[in-house]
Amino acid sequence: MFSKYTLARKYLQYRKNALNGKGHGIHSPFVYSFVREVLRDKRTYPCYQPLAALRRILATDERSIDVQDFGAGSRVIPSNTRRIGDIAKSSLKPKKYSRLLFRMVQQMQPATILELGTCFGVTTAYLASGHKNATVYTMEGAPAIAEVARHNFSELGLHNIKLIEGNFDMKLPELTKKLGLQGVPLDFVFIDGNHRKEPTLRYFQELLPLLQEDSVIIFDDIHWSSEMEEAWAAIKASAAVTLTIDLFFIGIVFFRKENKVKQDFTIQF
Repeated sequence: MFSKYTLARKYLQYRKNALNGKGHGIHSPFVYSFVREVLRDKRTYPCYQPLAALRRILATDERSIDVQDFGAGSRVIPSNTRRIGDIAKSSLKPKKYSRLLFRMVQQMQPATILELGTCFGVTTAYLASGHKNATVYTMEGAPAIAEVARHNFSELGLHNIKLIEGNFDMKLPELTKKLGLQGVPLDFVFIDGNHRKEPTLRYFQELLPLLQEDSVIIFDDIHWSSEMEEAWAAIKASAAVTLTIDLFFIGIVFFRKENKVKQDFTIQF
C-alpha cells in the first residue's frame, strides 16, 4: 500500500491530468453520455436516506465481533476481536462511490450482479437497490461480518441478494462454474476484495468467460499500491477490453464491440 503522502501526490496528479468531469473534451458518445447522465447525476434517490442512516449506525456500533481476515493475498489471519464501528470507518466505500454504483446499475439494469467483498453490505444494498429484479451475488470471507450484512439486508427489505461466505479463491470458481453451466452471464461486477496484483488478475480471467458485450467490471482502489496499478495496467491491455474509465479510486472496464479502437479515459470525479 502507498503511504498517505504518495497517494495524495498521485491524486493531485490525477486531478491535474484528468479530463473535465462535465464531459467537455470527451469525444466518445458513450462516455460523454455516461458522464452527463450517470457520473454527474446530482438527484437524490429514495434509497440514499436509509443507506446513509445505516452508515451512521454502523460507524457508532460499539459491539465487538471476531473477524477472520482473508486480507491481501488471501492470507488467513487468526480471528481477532474488533469493533463494528472501527471496521465500518476503515472499510466502507465512501457514499460518493456507492451512489455512483447505484446509478450505474439503475441505468444499465443488469440482470446478474456480482460483488467480491460484502463487508457489512452497504455497497451491496446500493447495488441491489439500483435494480430490485436483479440477482445480486456477494461474497464475504468473514462469517461474523457476513452475519451483520444479512441482518442489514433484512432490515432494508432487500430480498434479491445471495450472500456467499468463504474465501474468494474457492468460492468464485464454484460460482462461475455454476453460472456457466446454467448459461447465466455476469452483467455487472464490483471487485472490492483482495487488493493484490496476482489475485486481481486471476479473478478477472475467471470472470471473462461469463462476460458479454454489455457487461461492466468495476475495480476498487486501482491506485492503492504499485501492485494494483500494475494489475490495472494489465487489465486495460487485455484484448477483451475495449474501453476503460479511471476515476482514481475506482476503475471501470467495458467490453463494447462498437469501439473499434481501444480507449482509456481518465476523468475527474
